[in-house]
Amino acid sequence: MAVKESRAGLNKFKWEVSRQIGVNLKDGYNGDITARDAGRVGGEMVKRMIDAYEEGLK
Repeated sequence: MAVKESRAGLNKFKWEVSRQIGVNLKDGYNGDITARDAGRVGGEMVKRMIDAYEEGLK
């Protein structure tokens, strides 16, 4: 990761998104969640980051 401090922020963001869309993550290993749920979390994170970036351009 290019900026070490960004890891904590992304982790917090991941937890917020997962709670909001109903994917139950737990501390530590989450390899038992489905690929579909993992994709939903990651996809929603990317969508929100793009939306925030585009909003910043206005």
